[in-house]
Amino acid sequence: MTTQPLRPRLVLASASPARLNLLRQAGLAPEVIVSGVDEDAVTAPTPAELALVLAEAKAAAVAARPDAAGALLIGCDSVLELDGEALGKPADAEEATARWKAMRGRAGVLQTGHCVIDTATGRRASATASTTVRFGEPTDAEIAAYVASGEPLHVAGAFTLDGRSAPFIDGIDGDAGNVIGLSLPLLRKLLAELGFPITDLWAAEAETA
Repeated sequence: MTTQPLRPRLVLASASPARLNLLRQAGLAPEVIVSGVDEDAVTAPTPAELALVLAEAKAAAVAARPDAAGALLIGCDSVLELDGEALGKPADAEEATARWKAMRGRAGVLQTGHCVIDTATGRRASATASTTVRFGEPTDAEIAAYVASGEPLHVAGAFTLDGRSAPFIDGIDGDAGNVIGLSLPLLRKLLAELGFPITDLWAAEAETA
C-alpha cells in the first residue's frame, strides 16, 4: 500500500469572498484567517510595489499567529493603477462616483500582489500580476445606480469584473482572475517555487469528482 503525502493546510490571509471563490473553483479548500493589516499605513514607490508589499504584509501577519503554524499561507492585495496612482477601495460614495467618472472611456492596470509562505520552513515566494482593464462609458445615471448598490465601496478600484460593474468593462488584456482578486497561473508558479505542485493541493472532493 502506498502512502499519500500529507496535504498541508492551506490558509487564505484575506477576507475577500471573491478570492476564496476563485480558489475553491480551482479545486482548493483553504481556511480563511484575516490578517488585520492596516492597509492605509503601508506605502511604496509604485502601485505594483504597493500591491506586493501589502500582500507580503498580510501573509506575514497571519504567519506569525499560532493558529497558522504549519500552514501554507496565501496573501494577496489589489490596487488599480491609473495615471500612476494606486487606487484601492474608495472611502465613500462620493469618491466612488468621482473615480468612475475619471475611469470611463480609459484603461487602467489592475495590480495584484501575491505572497505564499510555507510556515513549516519559513520560505516564501512573491510576485505581482498585472492586467490592463479597458473601461466602458457608463452614463452618469448608470454610475449613480452602481454606486448606490454599495458594491464599489468594497472592492479595489471601485469595480469588479464578476459583479454589477461587469457591463461597464469593455475588455481586459491579461488574466481575468487577477482582476477579480487572484491570479491562479501566478499562484501555481509561486507554489511550485516552494515545492508544492498545485495538483497536490486539490481538495479530496476535487480528486474524486
